[in-house]
Amino acid sequence: MKKIAIGLFACLALLQVGAEELNWLTDLPKAQAQAKKENKLVMLDFTGSDWCGWCIKLNKEVFSKSEFADYAKKNLVLVEVDFPHGKKQTEEQKKANQKLFEKYKIEGYPTIIVLNGEGTQVGKLGYMSSPKPFIEELDKLKKKS
Repeated sequence: MKKIAIGLFACLALLQVGAEELNWLTDLPKAQAQAKKENKLVMLDFTGSDWCGWCIKLNKEVFSKSEFADYAKKNLVLVEVDFPHGKKQTEEQKKANQKLFEKYKIEGYPTIIVLNGEGTQVGKLGYMSSPKPFIEELDKLKKKS
């Protein structure tokens, strides 16, 4: 029994490491500069991280998976544009997120906006239940950009 518990703990620790490897920024200008420098796309995740069921599912089923993390590290600069109900944000962050919400005409959550390094929108995605189709769509956008 003890070995099973240790094994489960080790698996959970490895899964957590995969989830923590992604670096989500909250500053779009910094993200664009990094994307331009590294020749990557910028992926904006418009989310209600602590209340939106589909956002939570997208994070759990796609963003937290190692397949997505591996892809993101090589191809994306990630930006979380969060509209939480309980999580605290600075007024500056709330205002910046609201401006992005209006600029990209967000109608619901989750909405994923994909930009090239110049800041031009190259695509818009929503919820998908696994990394593979999500990555396939990102690859199409990458070729298009």
